[in-house]
Amino acid sequence: MFTSKDGLCGIGELAEGAGVTVKTVRFYSDRGLLPEASRSTGGHRRYGPEALDRLRLIRSLRALGLGVPEVRRILDERHADGAPEAGGGALEAAVAGRLREVGSELKALRWREAALRLVQESPPGEQADRLRLIGTVSVPPSTAPLVRFWRGWLPARMPAGAARAFLDVAVPQPPADPAPAQVLAFARLNALVLGPCPGTARPQPEAHRAAGAKGAAVLYTGLAEAYELAGVHLRRGRAPHAGEALDGFVTAYTSAYGVRDTPGFRRRLAGQLAADPRLDRYWELAAEVHTAPGGRPEPTPGTAHDWLLAALTAQTGAAPDQGTSPRQSKRRASPGLGV
Repeated sequence: MFTSKDGLCGIGELAEGAGVTVKTVRFYSDRGLLPEASRSTGGHRRYGPEALDRLRLIRSLRALGLGVPEVRRILDERHADGAPEAGGGALEAAVAGRLREVGSELKALRWREAALRLVQESPPGEQADRLRLIGTVSVPPSTAPLVRFWRGWLPARMPAGAARAFLDVAVPQPPADPAPAQVLAFARLNALVLGPCPGTARPQPEAHRAAGAKGAAVLYTGLAEAYELAGVHLRRGRAPHAGEALDGFVTAYTSAYGVRDTPGFRRRLAGQLAADPRLDRYWELAAEVHTAPGGRPEPTPGTAHDWLLAALTAQTGAAPDQGTSPRQSKRRASPGLGV
């Protein structure tokens, strides 16, 4: 190669040396990625000795899935630095971006595979409904509908940091490599939050009205700590009982309301919480999304709340308000402090 007297080679020789087609060389030349050194008297392209390494680099970058604009930036940086290698900020940025794209593509493929298996394994009578459910979920799946749902219940002026912290625990992330059952659970959860709200208005939790926006931030911060402590007991299969987790649970409310922790307050709190509307179905589905098939269900804020409320009720002997069912408005009722 490059055996001519002028040290240049033609497009065919260059293509053969790099293991690509003439059409490929012409494509990169026309887009300015592979400059020609000159033209022959017959108008044929001629390339210098450095063209072979440049063409091989282009081919490698393209094999990684990098686009022509990214390849151009990498080549321009390499030429400006006079470096013989392809390293540099442009390459690092391009590779990082492509890795993110590939990760998203893989997540979408795994989701589609699990969804296909779900349909394949479904009884004939359930296939139509399950197809409809999974068809409402974007690929790769997005948690945006769940986030919008919860933002509709949180106090409008609740501090942003406290709202984000609550959303982190309330919104389950779709598994990177889901099982068919997890796809079904997430699709049902998506349908649940997108469903119509019963009645003409959304009742807000009593705790929101009592605590206000700033108090709600204090409340949710304290509840998050109590739920984490209760989660330890849930994972160990322990029955609800008094202790640090329950005390932290009650303190979250007293701090938000600015009141003292007394036996009377605990009785009133137990009655109020037992009478609040519930989102049991939401937390059941969230646990299914979190938990791999055959695994022990992971605690959620909903199950932790139930554990703590059971402990509070047992301690105080309180009974729910007889005029209100503790399981009313399950589909899209007020979360009642996130549960």
